[in-house]
Amino acid sequence: MIYEKPRFYPAGDRYIEVELGNEMSFDLNIAVHALAAAIRAADLPGIIELIPEMASMQISYDADRISFADVSREVERLYTVSSGSGDIELESRLINIPVLYFDPWSEACIAEYRSRVTDKTEDPELLCALNNLAGRSHLRRLHATPEYWVAALGFWPGLCSLMPLDPRARIVAPKYNPPRSWTPKGAIGIGGAITCIYPDRTPGGYQIFARTPVPIWDREQKLQAFRESLALFRPGDRVRFIPIEREEYDYIEAKVSDGTYEHSMVDYQKFSIANYRKWLSKVELGV
Repeated sequence: MIYEKPRFYPAGDRYIEVELGNEMSFDLNIAVHALAAAIRAADLPGIIELIPEMASMQISYDADRISFADVSREVERLYTVSSGSGDIELESRLINIPVLYFDPWSEACIAEYRSRVTDKTEDPELLCALNNLAGRSHLRRLHATPEYWVAALGFWPGLCSLMPLDPRARIVAPKYNPPRSWTPKGAIGIGGAITCIYPDRTPGGYQIFARTPVPIWDREQKLQAFRESLALFRPGDRVRFIPIEREEYDYIEAKVSDGTYEHSMVDYQKFSIANYRKWLSKVELGV
């Protein structure tokens, strides 16, 4: 459910956890981003940083300039205003991510897990079976069809939680049990109904079936896309996966290595909530 009023919890002496609901849905995530936009526009004194997540946000504030009670009161007031704005437009870049589906690195990771930890159905086949897909080609085609909404960043620097904007392309899967001890950097996986891109070689539990050669975070800020931020994505961005073959993967990887790769993105767009919901109602009616 989406709460009528935000719920505020201390998260240390300079952070506040603001919860807006307890479900995982686009409407709730939009409420989070609408509230974040309203807080930024209000330019409240003492607010340092906003960290929007799936159903909540964390606010960093200067306790010498503004109190917990004052932040809570102002945010609740802004939530009342922003929650009624179904026609808002949010800044939303469209970022194209090249993807090699059913790559050898993910397959090697899966094979090692099956031999050393526990046997399981290979990830692509599990995704196909659970979602009534005809096979790997169907999985690749379906996964590359929609644009994905960057609902949140977190758990690891640059790690994104992506929701498909077209409900007809929704793919679901359970997480590994137990999790993997490692995942290839750039691997793409699904857990629940969320797609993610692993920004580094890390443990993980999502079902993996593809890999991108382009980085989504860079501590050295070597490429142009990272000059202003270590992370490629921002909450509210949109992502489109572009299928490629191994030859192009190797070409892009070489461009990344020598520092000449330029991420493909459109950064002059806005996302209209009203237009999206109008389109979604037609999709749900099959018109």
